Amino acid sequence: MNESFSPIGRRPTRVAFAAMLVALACLAFGPLAHAERADKDKPLNIEADNMTYDDLKQVTIFTGHVVATKGTILIKADRVTVHQDPQGYQYATGTMDAKSKDLAYFRQKREGIDEYVEGNAERIDYDGKQDLTTLTTRATVRRLQGLTTLMDEVHGSVITYDGQNDFYTARAGKDVAGPGNPTGRVRAMLSPRNGAAAPLTGGPAKLAPASKIEGNVPQ
Repeated sequence: MNESFSPIGRRPTRVAFAAMLVALACLAFGPLAHAERADKDKPLNIEADNMTYDDLKQVTIFTGHVVATKGTILIKADRVTVHQDPQGYQYATGTMDAKSKDLAYFRQKREGIDEYVEGNAERIDYDGKQDLTTLTTRATVRRLQGLTTLMDEVHGSVITYDGQNDFYTARAGKDVAGPGNPTGRVRAMLSPRNGAAAPLTGGPAKLAPASKIEGNVPQ
């Protein structure tokens, strides 16, 4: 099940409806602005401990404390694999070592405003042709005002951030199951557009399904 909406200019009834979507198994919602339009045309810069390059396959593999940047895009991982298609579009996949307890990291600035989208997951795929980022397994995506104020936060098994078409999607999965969420449903914290944002200091927000629709989600 997919839902989509934009937070721009919604009335209070729309805010209430958005809160109900927290308990849905699949969620999509629109950010306020596009990702940086120039990012996809910027060169990809990477720092790492090691690099191997396969000219025949046009694949480059970086390992060891990898930091990749492309305009405002930032990816941090233990391993980043990069390939380029015949049209020159670049694709990058960031993963962590199997023994690592950390998650790969992604961040991108939003165009024209002091906001960022950042996230963590076991695997992060960036598609330079579509300006599409996919975070897979134990995924979290946050929308930040500046770099310090949390506006929205979504947890799911697979989350995509579409910078061209202005929306996120999230899917449920067993990898995000836990106490209070045994089936691994998508969970989200969405700040009212006319309300104050939650500071990043202090403990994380406690996210829970809405009691009025828990157990009665349409199939």
